[in-house]
Amino acid sequence: MRFKAIREEYRRRLIANLDGSGVSLLAYCITSNHVHLLVVSDDPEAIPRFMQRQQGEFGGWYNRLKKRKGSFWTDRYHATMIESGEHLWRCMRYCDLNMVRAGAVEHPRKWRWCGYDELTGARQRNRALDLPKVLELTGRSDADELAANYAAFVEEAVAGERLGREAQWTESIAVGSREFVEEVAGKIEGRVKLDIDECGEESWTVRETEPAYGLRDEPSA
Repeated sequence: MRFKAIREEYRRRLIANLDGSGVSLLAYCITSNHVHLLVVSDDPEAIPRFMQRQQGEFGGWYNRLKKRKGSFWTDRYHATMIESGEHLWRCMRYCDLNMVRAGAVEHPRKWRWCGYDELTGARQRNRALDLPKVLELTGRSDADELAANYAAFVEEAVAGERLGREAQWTESIAVGSREFVEEVAGKIEGRVKLDIDECGEESWTVRETEPAYGLRDEPSA
């Protein structure tokens, strides 16, 4: 089976497992060797349950396909909390630009396994994203405004070659305003050693100063 068919299978299972999970998908990118999912839920237990099911089922399917045994995923997933509004908006773009950064495509519209086409209205059927929730959390009024704003926002980054890696989105515990990250840090203070730092564009991040990540969850093999 070719790699594109494997990515399609992951996406198919992603849509199926989101249904009834209590989890909304806001952005995603299925790359050649890892996956980025930007999700939200009102139930704090829903996301770990969803991740366990999605990663476990896909890993099991791939093992059966390749007649192999053992763990499919090499590590636990990493969770970073993102404040809604403009911080979420920037994180969505960072997610969709993943394969542009990797040099695989020149623009996210050429990578069919990310949310760009859904956010800009190019994909109308078989969608994975919860667009009403995206509108709510980014403060856009309707799908047309979302599509126009997001296309221009991504184009700005591509044209200006603002494609550098931004570790705060994938390595932090939380990213947002100073007030937001301090609130997050206060909830876990004492369990891990933390640093709060400014990371540009009026954003702050809270990180662990030692290994052993408290917001990871163990997927099924």
